[in-house]
Amino acid sequence: MQTIDSAKVAALHDRVLGPEHKSLPPAAWGLSAREFLATAPHLDDLETPVLTIDRAAVDANIAVMAEWAAGAGVRLAPHGKTTMSPQLWGEQLAAGAWGITLATGWQVQVARSFGVARIVLANALVDPVGLAWLAAELDRDPGFEFYSWVDSVATVEAMDGHLTGAPAGVRVPVLIELGGTGGRTGARGVEEALAVAAAVRSSARLELAGVGGYEAALAHDRRPDAVTTVRDYVDDLARLHRELAAGYERPAIVTAGGSAYQDLVVERLAGLADERGEHGPATTVVLRSGAYIIHDDGFYSGISPLATSRTEHPLRSAMHGWARTVSRPEPGLALLDAGKRDLPFDEGLPVPQRLSTGRGQEGMPNAALVSALNDQHAFLRLPEGGEVPVGSVVRLGLSHPCTAFDKWRLIPVVDDAGADRPRVIDLLHTFF
Repeated sequence: MQTIDSAKVAALHDRVLGPEHKSLPPAAWGLSAREFLATAPHLDDLETPVLTIDRAAVDANIAVMAEWAAGAGVRLAPHGKTTMSPQLWGEQLAAGAWGITLATGWQVQVARSFGVARIVLANALVDPVGLAWLAAELDRDPGFEFYSWVDSVATVEAMDGHLTGAPAGVRVPVLIELGGTGGRTGARGVEEALAVAAAVRSSARLELAGVGGYEAALAHDRRPDAVTTVRDYVDDLARLHRELAAGYERPAIVTAGGSAYQDLVVERLAGLADERGEHGPATTVVLRSGAYIIHDDGFYSGISPLATSRTEHPLRSAMHGWARTVSRPEPGLALLDAGKRDLPFDEGLPVPQRLSTGRGQEGMPNAALVSALNDQHAFLRLPEGGEVPVGSVVRLGLSHPCTAFDKWRLIPVVDDAGADRPRVIDLLHTFF
């Protein structure tokens, strides 16, 4: 099965660059991405602010996660919403990913436009326009493998109603989503989930294909009570699967696992994997971790089981912000030219890491920190005597790749973010 249309992905380099591509210099306007890269640009040829991706870190992260999932005996369908970059999806699939996960019907349509052949929609699809498109797409391409979530009888009825005009023979595989009190979506408890499954079995247009959920909706750190909450939830997901097993009409999917607790998911669910059906219904256990490919210097560096403090082969932060000092209005304060429009801030503020004054990168003054972001400015607080002159560039460590990528249509990829003059060796196109 072709996993993605590599020719369409490669054609992204033929896109013409222009002023809508933030940080690229005017000299790039009118050139294709391929032509601009052929000029061998360096990072300091670009304007600030800019977000960059480190090529070596991305390569290492893909390899680390692929090896980890294979060793655990589970499949990986990375959450594509993290990057919305078909180029990176292609790399993940080439490294053995089983499929791509997405969060909205529109994101699924983007992925299909690049030929992604197996998609998990980690959400319910009840939009009538989206369902009409999906039914037509499933009918058009019998090789397209798709799974949606359902979490209530009302959801089943809504999907069924909107699919009444679908082509004959089209049935949408769905996973019963289990949630938890105080969480996000998902049936509140195993008994409620079983009632949803019964409604699916009575549906003419849906097909019961397994169970799924998102454990990180119930916890946000590694304290013992949070870990217990996650384990209990994943145990309930396993119980739901076992209670439904006798009634599956097709090989089953059991899916959980963001980028914070995938070790606990593997601990509790990997034993269910039985893709040949030797000991019951054929079952594939699928992790949907998405942030691992970029990782970060904030939230995920503290909570991931593959963080530096928890493993010999850790993930590495592959993203950095670069912002220029535009004002020193008072002692102890520098204003940088990057703000909320450019950098993530929902899971922690940027962290100053290195300073470039034209003589290469050097260390930041001790105790320097970003205290706030405005739309287009960062407030960099400095210790007494801290020197960050106007015009100097600060490299920033960032937290939460999902809300970094969505601010950029085009993201430069550098060979080494620690070099004195990093080279720009690629450009990632995003679709947000």
